[in-house]
Amino acid sequence: MDTEKMFELADRLRALRDEKAEAEQHLKEIKAEMDEVDYRLSELMAESETQNFTRAGTMFCLTTKTHASAVAGRKEELFSALRAGGFGDLVYETVNANSLSAFVKEQVAENGDMLPDWLDGLVNVFEKTTVGVRKAAK
Repeated sequence: MDTEKMFELADRLRALRDEKAEAEQHLKEIKAEMDEVDYRLSELMAESETQNFTRAGTMFCLTTKTHASAVAGRKEELFSALRAGGFGDLVYETVNANSLSAFVKEQVAENGDMLPDWLDGLVNVFEKTTVGVRKAAK
């Protein structure tokens, strides 16, 4: 058995694990800073009524996403209401958050920008405005 090679590989594995932990921490810090800058840019764009702009070949545009989730402790009531309303195909063992959000957005649009009465109290709804970034069209 080559003990020296085993120790060398063990040291390398430990160093790589440490490097990975440092990289994950750095990534968390970058994501937190991105969220802060995104928030500040979206606020500034909204205040100046700037829907989009292009800078250095990149387009920045405001996007608003609707998020919905079951009210705590009322998930089964929500599932029953969805089934009773003819939307049982949204329910498997649970409801996918993106599917629920898209469904709620449709229901609000169809109900004059209001949550339908039968969903009121069963879902939490909020909108989040962020800045979308993509390569500008030439």
